Amino acid sequence: MTENRSSVSSQSYLAACVQAAPVAFDPSKTVEKVRDLAAKAASAGARLILFPEAFISAYPRGSSFGTSIGSRSKEGREQFERYFASSIDVPGRTTDALGLIAKENRAFLVIGVIERSGGTLYCTVLFFGSDGSLMGKHRKVMPTGAERLVWGFGDGSTLPVFDTPIGRIGSVICWENYMPMLRAAMYAQRIQIYCAPTADGRTTWLPTMQHVALEGRCFVLSSNQFCRRRDYPPDYVSDLPNEPDAIVSRGGSCIIDPLGNILAGPLWDEEGIVVAEIKPNAIVQALYDFDPVGHYSRPDLFSLTVDKRNKQAVQENGN
Repeated sequence: MTENRSSVSSQSYLAACVQAAPVAFDPSKTVEKVRDLAAKAASAGARLILFPEAFISAYPRGSSFGTSIGSRSKEGREQFERYFASSIDVPGRTTDALGLIAKENRAFLVIGVIERSGGTLYCTVLFFGSDGSLMGKHRKVMPTGAERLVWGFGDGSTLPVFDTPIGRIGSVICWENYMPMLRAAMYAQRIQIYCAPTADGRTTWLPTMQHVALEGRCFVLSSNQFCRRRDYPPDYVSDLPNEPDAIVSRGGSCIIDPLGNILAGPLWDEEGIVVAEIKPNAIVQALYDFDPVGHYSRPDLFSLTVDKRNKQAVQENGN
């Protein structure tokens, strides 16, 4: 991660939030869909393209993975095996393909994936530079509700904000955005382009994104999947409706400016791409009367300590 700087580029550009469904549990076909959608966003002029949470390989909506308190079923274990097999290594073949997509479109690419490491899966966001480089990742630190059945917990070593020619880019995933101290940790790194991929398709998500933009004095981009039942395999075991056209994720993707104004979206009940102009000077104007980690922070009263060390279950000392 680069040093913490607060400079703001003065050049405006376009950013895009993609709202679509992956090809569930098929990373190769989903990468092809990412290629098509990223090209559409880039053709509209976007220099930054955000995809939803868990876009590769799937957000396992409606699945219990055969679990009740004190019991796990054989069928649930098989379903987890399928999910594990469709998740990706970071770095790996899939990240190489995503990097090429970013390079082909000369755009920064931020995308939600399911990352496997050892025997654990993580809900992760990957960051790619416009040169195709894998800049880094953020692992979701707090899976919500039943997500904890299948996703591990990220630690403080993957809370990056990247200093780029288009601004300082970072990501907070879905309900992590309801964690005040996590938001403060991002503001302290002077995040300017706050990417919030999500699986929350409720109407209450939009005011959350407006609050974050106002609080952080940053641009907020949020992408959610638009999914129907048919976007999951026919044999997918879940409590989703049986009707193929039933909507199971409404979307709501949006882009908000540093004063909480809606620049694009929210887009509901359809696949699409929302695009808005990012004017970096708006960040400075917003900071004039409120800097959450500067003149409005009162460090004499309040403080936050962030442990950014990588945590390993087993550490070896000596020979």
